[in-house]
Amino acid sequence: MRETRPLTPPRTAPVAALLGVAVTAAAVALAEVLTRVGATGPGPVAAVAGVFIDHTPLWLKELAIGWFGTRDKLALGVGIVVVMLVLAAAAGLEERRRRYSGGAVVLVLGVVAALATVTRPDGGWAAAWPVLLSAAAGALVLVAVVGPGEEAPAPPAEATPAEVPLGPGRRQLLQGAGVLAVVAVLGAGVSRVVGRRPAGAPIALPPPATAAPAATGADLAVPGLSPYRTPNADFYRIDTAFVVPRVDAGGWRLRVHGLVDHEVTLTLPELLAAPLTQAWVTLCCVSNEVGGDLVGNAEWLGLPVREVLARAGPRPEADMVLSRSVDGFTASTPLEALTDGRNALLAVGMNGQPLPTEHGYPVRLVVPGLYGFVSATKWVSELEVTRFADATAYWTERGWAPRAPVKLSSRIDVPREGRVLHAGTVTVAGVAWAQHTGIAAVEVRVDGGAWRPAELATDVSIDTWRQWRYAWPATSGEHTLEVRAADRAGQVQTGERVGPVPDGATGWHRVNVRVV
Repeated sequence: MRETRPLTPPRTAPVAALLGVAVTAAAVALAEVLTRVGATGPGPVAAVAGVFIDHTPLWLKELAIGWFGTRDKLALGVGIVVVMLVLAAAAGLEERRRRYSGGAVVLVLGVVAALATVTRPDGGWAAAWPVLLSAAAGALVLVAVVGPGEEAPAPPAEATPAEVPLGPGRRQLLQGAGVLAVVAVLGAGVSRVVGRRPAGAPIALPPPATAAPAATGADLAVPGLSPYRTPNADFYRIDTAFVVPRVDAGGWRLRVHGLVDHEVTLTLPELLAAPLTQAWVTLCCVSNEVGGDLVGNAEWLGLPVREVLARAGPRPEADMVLSRSVDGFTASTPLEALTDGRNALLAVGMNGQPLPTEHGYPVRLVVPGLYGFVSATKWVSELEVTRFADATAYWTERGWAPRAPVKLSSRIDVPREGRVLHAGTVTVAGVAWAQHTGIAAVEVRVDGGAWRPAELATDVSIDTWRQWRYAWPATSGEHTLEVRAADRAGQVQTGERVGPVPDGATGWHRVNVRVV
């Protein structure tokens, strides 16, 4: 009997796990490429993330925003990648143990991701084939490069090491690794380039028919104080879109329907040709904690929503507009807030530029005085005139309030928590907001003492935040600074601490400092 040796030696456990990770990553990258190029819908990562976001318990969502803030999508993405790596490594180890079992794991993961794409608003069955095809390819590659070793005749005794041919197992490994590397790089590159840019040419913004008031005197120019105008790059982003939707501006349509006399369809050229309004509006996320930074102020350009609704003719029984995004998100806005004369806009511009993609390009809703989850729909595509009794929105179905006016709030920006200061006159400064009511006064107190009036910046609009500052004669020791505001209706900000759920946080912002 001739001596035999393994033709394809079994992979070590670390190598099998690494191959499982490489194959799975390449399969995901291939699915992303096919999805992007074919424009069939969301990729597998975005689809799985979307399903997770939609089914996240309220307490976990608040915990994530509290921990990660505007980086919550990044944190979710990292979590998905970690889980994928663990499962991929397990698939490699399983394939090492028994042929086809690891490939089956990869295929099952692909089926799960494909089903997730089917359930997404921008998906469907057409979006499933790139995922299934890529998973099948990954499963076959994993079986080829990781499978258990096979026995084959040993080479002749007289053969030298240089004469022994390279085994097919090593050839498969090297060839597979090369293909996987190329696919992974191409997938990452294509997804990044294609996924981040807007579809079509950027839109040109026309001059406003109604200009925003000048912001002269609105910025106190205190170092560390939030500027009156929040730059686009610094404006907070909280939404349910794991991957920013790419909307073709040329094909954008807004459908207005429901309890109306006439259904209306608005195109982007029609919107841009109408007399547009420029307005300063502060937006605030309902998840903003006391003293939080999920709030910003910008100069918006858009068509007043009331003009579009007037064309449709809402019926008397209607009291709500359910706005819908291209990614399926919905928001319930009181009809009154869109028709009472405030600057509720179908916005196309932000701080003099077309909307950034992540802030709703090409068109989004901006409504003064309401938290974003009931008003600030990005990538808006539909307005359904209806009733609160007949329809619910995305967050309403998850325990949040259907109506959510922004609560009177104030914040200390300088000095920051825990700062060490020098005795003498110290500038305490921050912002306060009471959208669509306006800030009338801001007061500061030290160590629970008497409230002292702060100096206010120019009031540009009742729909924006207002800067303030207070000259504090600081003395040595540990101190606690607190701030509260009063609005033009005579309401004084409450000191009662309440969390964001279900309609916004309340309480006085306080900062602890040490003076030497």
